[in-house]
Amino acid sequence: MRTSIPAWRGAATVLAYATLVVLLAGCTTNPGQSSSGQPDASPARSGGFDISTVASGLDAPWSIAFDGDTMLVSERDSGRILEPTADGEQREIATIDAATPMGEGGLLGLAVRDDHLYAYFTAGEENRVERYELTGAPGSLGLGPSETVLDGIASARTHNGGRIAFGPDGMLYVTVGDAGNREAAQDRDSLSGKILRLTQDGDVPQDNPFDGSPVYSYGHRNPQGLAWDDDGMMYAAEFGQDTWDELNVIASGRNYGWPVVEGLAADDRFVDPVQQWAPADASPSGMAIAEGSIWIANLRGERLREVPLDDTSTSTEHLVGEYGRLRDVAVAPDGTLRVLTNNTDGRGDPQQDDDRVLRLDPAAAG
Repeated sequence: MRTSIPAWRGAATVLAYATLVVLLAGCTTNPGQSSSGQPDASPARSGGFDISTVASGLDAPWSIAFDGDTMLVSERDSGRILEPTADGEQREIATIDAATPMGEGGLLGLAVRDDHLYAYFTAGEENRVERYELTGAPGSLGLGPSETVLDGIASARTHNGGRIAFGPDGMLYVTVGDAGNREAAQDRDSLSGKILRLTQDGDVPQDNPFDGSPVYSYGHRNPQGLAWDDDGMMYAAEFGQDTWDELNVIASGRNYGWPVVEGLAADDRFVDPVQQWAPADASPSGMAIAEGSIWIANLRGERLREVPLDDTSTSTEHLVGEYGRLRDVAVAPDGTLRVLTNNTDGRGDPQQDDDRVLRLDPAAAG
């Protein structure tokens, strides 16, 4: 097992980049959109990208994961896990019957590891992580019986977190919101308002920062984005309240301030974000790293934000207002991005064929 990311390294990086935010707006044009369930055979051009629709007609989708070359999508309210097919259909792999849709809760994050699908979902008064063996082959995938990886996470109508991802150390990282209990984010005995680190089986790794605890970092409000660069540096995107949303470098055992501070605070007790945005321009959810940049899907801000790794105090905006709310972004095996719209979740303005998965090539960004 590889060692965890050193705390001193994350803190030094944060301090080096903790300067005032600069936002650079990217150019966009009006893209064409497929008017059927079929993948768009004539990609539109927008902000330097060729953009095509590879899946449409989704209902409140939340997360994208890949099993090899096969894309999987979760639907928050229906509890369905879908396998979009080449002919534009959405094949249902399974429905997580225990998932309880309520407000922002329901079937949320997905991750795949060693022929198993991991899912984070709301189940009544708790959130939990379960895993299932992936059976069959592409076009006939199914799920085996459920195994509980972690349960007992507080749930609420808002602030459930829900993103799960495997780091370069092979560990499972889980973002957990404060579930409306602000003070719990500072309580290291609570799972709320944290980023958790677990083994694939749900055990606590011996090199976690707090003995016997899955807590990796704390003082979070509602983080929903996770990604790592080639050097193993971990980044997370987080919803603020009324003042600042955040992009953070995550270091083992560190405190990110909520609810004492929001955004840049220059307080030695807490780690400052490397970049912050007004919630109206952001509300960051899923994120991925490709072509030397962090790519962040924004909900309220209705844009795909690109943050270069060599200067994380700056960013460029793409697709501003063109596809509505953006929930997730993932790197496909061929290096292109898949971007998930989220206009059918009760807060957006659905257009024809919403919601959809878009394909774009980050190497062609303008």
